Amino acid sequence: MDLPNIANKIYRDPVLLANVLNKERTPRKQVVLTNGCFDLIHRGHLEYLIQASSFGKIFVVILNSDASIKKLKGQFRPIQHEGDRAFILACFKFVDYVLISGPDERLNKELEPLPIDIYVKGGDYSLEHLDPGEREILQKKNCKFQFIKFISGHSTTELIRKILLADD
Repeated sequence: MDLPNIANKIYRDPVLLANVLNKERTPRKQVVLTNGCFDLIHRGHLEYLIQASSFGKIFVVILNSDASIKKLKGQFRPIQHEGDRAFILACFKFVDYVLISGPDERLNKELEPLPIDIYVKGGDYSLEHLDPGEREILQKKNCKFQFIKFISGHSTTELIRKILLADD
């Protein structure tokens, strides 16, 4: 896969991505969607993403913007710029599209136009713990929810802590 093909997998406008997905989506090609920060890619991310992608044929990752991560995680995050994080995700063959979210940590604007068949989150979430607005949008779309078992011992926060504590 060359660089132009990777760049074609990255979107900032959910309506443009929705147009592409509506052309590709069929009953046999379901759209699977997940979201997250994916700041420093590690084994936990990869196991999660690979499993999430297996639920359908078209796999979309909504990537939290830098501004939304700062709101969620604090002033020192993200470590990597959203463009770099999107590029890394788009390099994986099992990721079909990456949508960089807006500055709000809620995904309502991104989810509304997208055709979604299956929504995937980590096992540290449940239907009740999803943002009520997001949950309502997803339920109106009649999408299925999948919660993947959380892989303990693999987190970006833990990885950052190890790097900061490492001796030279």
